[in-house]
Amino acid sequence: MRIFMDTANIDDIRRGARMGVVDGVTTNPSLLANEGVEYRDRVLEICDVVDGPISAECISSDPDELVAEAQRIAAWHPNVVVKIAMSESGLEAIRRVSAEGIRVNTTLIFSANQALLAARAGATFVSPFIGRLQDGGHDGMEVVREIVTIFETHGLPTQVLAASIRSTRDVTEAALAGAHIATLPPNVLYQMVHHPLTDAGIERFLADAAKYAAV
Repeated sequence: MRIFMDTANIDDIRRGARMGVVDGVTTNPSLLANEGVEYRDRVLEICDVVDGPISAECISSDPDELVAEAQRIAAWHPNVVVKIAMSESGLEAIRRVSAEGIRVNTTLIFSANQALLAARAGATFVSPFIGRLQDGGHDGMEVVREIVTIFETHGLPTQVLAASIRSTRDVTEAALAGAHIATLPPNVLYQMVHHPLTDAGIERFLADAAKYAAV
């Protein structure tokens, strides 16, 4: 399972990239709101740091406007993937821009049926929102499993991008459910590095090494 970072903070992205485990980045206008930079400028900064799919979101609702916006955003950089929300207008736009070779990440997916429609329209990625499903009392991971099974059964090339990740356990469950990608907020990525026994072991090694150095 590939790992993306779900953030627009360039310092966090650089930190994740230095770890050597970040394959891509997902962004949206909400994540950009606190950054104080132009959306295009930050996306291009991210493309300089991470050589992988960088999702940038479209906000139009009319199909023609969505298509024009997707074309404009996709032209920013070869690594840019346009995010289009699941809706009738969104499906129409996905069909049209994917036919032009523009990669689409269909966002705000909450059911296997929605994911199937997005895949049939030509989406490169579908993003089921695990955390939001779980907030509503639904089994987000079961939705991921259903989507993966449907795509594998019918030979659909669309990849499942587990989104709205809230914890390190969510990452494990997404991997077990067969998600191709999980996009993580920075704090979850950093938490994955640690385990109490690992941290205690490092402290012990350092303490023992200091004793030898003092001799």
